Amino acid sequence: MRTLATPDLDHRPAWWRDADWGLVIGALGLSLIGALLVYSATRADSGTTYLIRHLVNLAIGISLAAVVMQITPHALRVLSPLAYLGGLGGLIAVLGPLGSTINGSRSWIQVPIGMSIQPSELTKISVILALATLFAAPIDRGERLGLGRLALGAVRAGVPILLVLRQPDLGSAAVLAVLVGGMFVVTGIRARWILLGIVLAAGAAVAAWFSPLLSAYQRDRITVFLHPETDPQGIGYQITQVAIAIRRGGWTGTGLFEGPSTQGGFIPFQETDFVFSVAAEELGYLGALGIIIVYAFLVGRTVLVGIRGNDAFTHLVAAGVATWFTAQVVENIGMNLQLTPVTGLPLPFLSYGGSSMFACWLAIGLVLSVHRHRPRR
Repeated sequence: MRTLATPDLDHRPAWWRDADWGLVIGALGLSLIGALLVYSATRADSGTTYLIRHLVNLAIGISLAAVVMQITPHALRVLSPLAYLGGLGGLIAVLGPLGSTINGSRSWIQVPIGMSIQPSELTKISVILALATLFAAPIDRGERLGLGRLALGAVRAGVPILLVLRQPDLGSAAVLAVLVGGMFVVTGIRARWILLGIVLAAGAAVAAWFSPLLSAYQRDRITVFLHPETDPQGIGYQITQVAIAIRRGGWTGTGLFEGPSTQGGFIPFQETDFVFSVAAEELGYLGALGIIIVYAFLVGRTVLVGIRGNDAFTHLVAAGVATWFTAQVVENIGMNLQLTPVTGLPLPFLSYGGSSMFACWLAIGLVLSVHRHRPRR
């Protein structure tokens, strides 16, 4: 029996009842932790400027996710060609006069409102939709994907990857490749095709190293990863200072806003590429581990949405988002811990940057859409 003190939960809007709130809370928690870390890394020089921008980016990202989750999977499939062409258009535009070169990579387009857009971040969404749309129909009919459709999928994925490499942005290209690989595996293709894909990817990486695709700056990043002493005043200095900050944090950290390396401004681009070092120094190993656990929860929740889905489109979208987040988190935290080369990849939700925040929340919106509109048994 319902009383005046007990709200009728059945009268909540459908989006409220059907949303995966674990996914939303995980992403929101990471974004708000990121706001604190970005503020800590920039407050000495810029006050609250970066904090406010990060929160504005977060608000826009949440709004984008709220819109996308209202779109049915059928409509997403209809819109996927436009999204794919838009993604390609952005990658082509950034290589032309509209593009801006920062840190050796021509990856940004400056817009009049004082922001810059990085098309490679948003392209991850378009590639997920393009491949999910291409593969879903035959899988739902119980058919095994033929070589022709797999080859078409490889071409659809390969074109944006090559355009990203042309910038050159090795980190984003690698994440796109892993994302695509995760989606191919979910289709149930034979193991020999997976092995062939790994061999081709390794061959492409070697070819990129010996080709003009990589700039001298990109090569230097990989070389310095192996031998930091070769550039003690440049990239080598950066990763050395990151290592000092992380070691200083110990288990419990120096305290928020109290990290000597962070507050002293010793680490260039700490609010973007190396925001994890802020957490490790000021929140300690336990705080950094807590952040990793939230990422694991977010990825696990995304995988769970895919498992619970009744159609191939849901499985493929969830696989694409889960492998994307996993690959980017591993690469970013790895370069903070000197386990992977410095590639300039942001840490999802935590790092400062509009394009990354928008793309990550759009991905959350995709997962919420396929979860909300899944067929009920």
